[in-house]
Amino acid sequence: MLALQHIRENKYVILEGLKKRNFHSPEKIDQILELDQERRAQQANLDQHLAQANNLAKEIGMLFKKGEVAKANELKKETTSLKELTKKIQKKLQNTTVSLNELRIQIPNVPHDSVPQGSGEEDNEEIFQSGNIPNLGNEPLAHWDLAQKYDLIDFDLGTKITGAGFPVYKGKGARLQRGLVNYLLDKNTQSGYLEMQVPHLVNEASGFGTGQLPDKEGQMYQVQNDDLYLIPTAEVPLTNLYRDALLDQKDLPICLTGYTPCFRREAGSYGAHVRGLNRLHQFDKVEIVRIEEPQNAMNALNGMVEHVKVILEDLKLPYRILRLCGGDLGFTSALTYDFEIYSAAQKRWLEISSVSTFNSFQAERLQLRYKTKEGIKQSVHTLNGSSLALPRVVAGMLENCQTDDGILIPKALVPYTGFDKIN
Repeated sequence: MLALQHIRENKYVILEGLKKRNFHSPEKIDQILELDQERRAQQANLDQHLAQANNLAKEIGMLFKKGEVAKANELKKETTSLKELTKKIQKKLQNTTVSLNELRIQIPNVPHDSVPQGSGEEDNEEIFQSGNIPNLGNEPLAHWDLAQKYDLIDFDLGTKITGAGFPVYKGKGARLQRGLVNYLLDKNTQSGYLEMQVPHLVNEASGFGTGQLPDKEGQMYQVQNDDLYLIPTAEVPLTNLYRDALLDQKDLPICLTGYTPCFRREAGSYGAHVRGLNRLHQFDKVEIVRIEEPQNAMNALNGMVEHVKVILEDLKLPYRILRLCGGDLGFTSALTYDFEIYSAAQKRWLEISSVSTFNSFQAERLQLRYKTKEGIKQSVHTLNGSSLALPRVVAGMLENCQTDDGILIPKALVPYTGFDKIN
């Protein structure tokens, strides 16, 4: 959520930046500014009446002490009418604040200057590519066929137990999953991220804090009787650990990592591109989250990108990095880099990580601030990234590492799997 002061001081910069998102409701910015002006006037009026009531109360107390009961009782009548008026002002202020916030949550984050103009994924900008795409011959097997051939993943069993998009990992397939999770957590903690185990269910306030609610409400699984949501990513509970917090400058940066299953309804996803592990309703992911001082946030983002690059180099997977255009940018993000690995069997790129900075957008929703050495309170900047999402990593690994006599495991993973080949 954009800070009100920022909107007041940078209206035209914000409107210009939102054009990259193809934002077509500039009138909402004017409505926000009008309501903000109205709210501030109501607050000033309320403060004036409260001060008047406070002065009257003091005066009444003094009159009673002096024994001037009649005068005191006359003033008490005045305070009664003043209380009624104050209640009306408070009600108007409350309604104005609600209307103002309802408008504010409809405004997406302003893209960073480096975000390219564009309407969709076809306009994303490739900024880096690394690794050799393997030559697998004429008829390489896709991961769903390899999973069946080596008895690694059973998609039908998952459908039987729950439904489509909930696979069952078996034997070496399960050990490969577990090994990847442990490897990724170790890489993250070795780089200074503190490992956390967090709940897999969150309340509405947590979903709102990181921007999943109300924007992506239809994509989240809801436990209606308890008004809880299954998490779509560990970003939600990890970041919300600091909701409504005032941090000290010396506490920053905060660097967290966590493994969780993730749950997404993926409503409207159909076709061959979602087959097998390409798109699931439940999947495993290791996340990294950072809370930073504003002036350090861009360096932190670049560091997160380099961190994910090191992991993919270790895993020997061909990959590229895209800078997302304004039309493909998430609602809360100011700048996002997508990592994709190449599937030599499917002959296409598979997204396996997004690394984003949100500037103060999430912090404003979370009411997350820090106090500088000079005692000034201001919003932090939040960042997060997948490090990594497992399904497409496993898909690309199975497909790209297949040979005539089995699937080779990258050396970096062997200590975690306990085997160097699946056959």
